[in-house]
Amino acid sequence: MNFLGFGPSCNVDIVLSETTSKRSIDIRKDKAVEKQPLVIGKEPIVGNVVVKPVPGKRLEHLGVKIELLGQIEMFYDRSNQYNFMSLVKELLSPGEVADDVTLPFEFLNVEKQFESYNGINVRLRYFLRVTIVVRKAITNTVKELDFWVQNYQPEPEINNNIKMEVGIEDSLHIEFEYDKSK
Repeated sequence: MNFLGFGPSCNVDIVLSETTSKRSIDIRKDKAVEKQPLVIGKEPIVGNVVVKPVPGKRLEHLGVKIELLGQIEMFYDRSNQYNFMSLVKELLSPGEVADDVTLPFEFLNVEKQFESYNGINVRLRYFLRVTIVVRKAITNTVKELDFWVQNYQPEPEINNNIKMEVGIEDSLHIEFEYDKSK
């Protein structure tokens, strides 16, 4: 709906490459199930941003950028979000777009230190955000795409013995030693 110049001046899609989006995971949000791409460890995040201006119009912009963000949200305090990771790449310098444009992007060797989490009180999420700063517009055009991160770590080599002492003071003491072996 583009009534009196209000509304979106273009459509934006974020399309992950086949290597990035070949795995997906089902995530429960509220009462619905949402499918999100699954990224493991330091896998690169590669894809394209497709910008489609409204047919018959030119999109005058002050730049197109993509951000890779890691964010912790507290559900009891929506106004306070903590960004623990932020990487920004400029995809297109200021100018005009008349036809559909495909802009490739890649984030290589990015350490995603935490795993994604969706709990009752808190959510830790990773997402891509594309921002088009539109000239002569009230608001910028923004599109976000969430993805799920899992980190796998090798099993620790050392398994120490567990010692436990039980008893009654100055009367009886029993000491247990459990040998944990693989």
